[in-house]
Amino acid sequence: MEFRNEWKHQISYADLLVLRQRLRAVMQVDAHSSADGTYAVRSLYFDTPTDKALREKIDGVNCREKFRIRYYNGDTGWIHVEKKSKQNGLCNKQAVALSAAEVQAILDGQISWMPHSGRALLIELYSKMHAQGLRPKTIVDYTREPFVYGPGNVRVTLDYDIRTGLGSTDFLNPHCVTIPADAPLILMEVKWDAFLPSVIRSIIQLEGRRSGAFSKYRACRIYG
Repeated sequence: MEFRNEWKHQISYADLLVLRQRLRAVMQVDAHSSADGTYAVRSLYFDTPTDKALREKIDGVNCREKFRIRYYNGDTGWIHVEKKSKQNGLCNKQAVALSAAEVQAILDGQISWMPHSGRALLIELYSKMHAQGLRPKTIVDYTREPFVYGPGNVRVTLDYDIRTGLGSTDFLNPHCVTIPADAPLILMEVKWDAFLPSVIRSIIQLEGRRSGAFSKYRACRIYG
């Protein structure tokens, strides 16, 4: 299992404007972006009846994990279930494809097929749905501006317009009602492998901003 470095910074709208110009001057816009350099992300996060994932995030537990299902730009023809693990400040993400029909089956509580799917990550999710009571918890929507840089395999993303589905898990419905998660929240995330090139380190520096353990899932659980 390979782990990557990750920094998260909560930034202001003024910071966003500055960073956007800096990043465009040095990095490449991710090829999956639309013409305006963004894409829409919809995630459905899982948690236990006692909110294990949420509480571990709030408490800063060193070794933790969370499961989510995700698709982009409203395209339900390309959906993945993901497991994100955090260990000693480093991150790892595993993903496997799901069909819309399989997602709907999970939402409907029809999960007996999962151990026979032949996909290790789905089998693991199934086992934790049984052992821990893991279930879909809430939808998280946001807009992302992604930038990439070859040396160091660097990826910088600017995330904003973060919205919560509250307790809704109507994940495949494009008209599912969501509301702003909190006061306007903008996040910059920086991920890299073995090293972060000095040119990138320089352009992402913002006075008075420090790396923090920000979580869109946590922000979207503010109402319960």
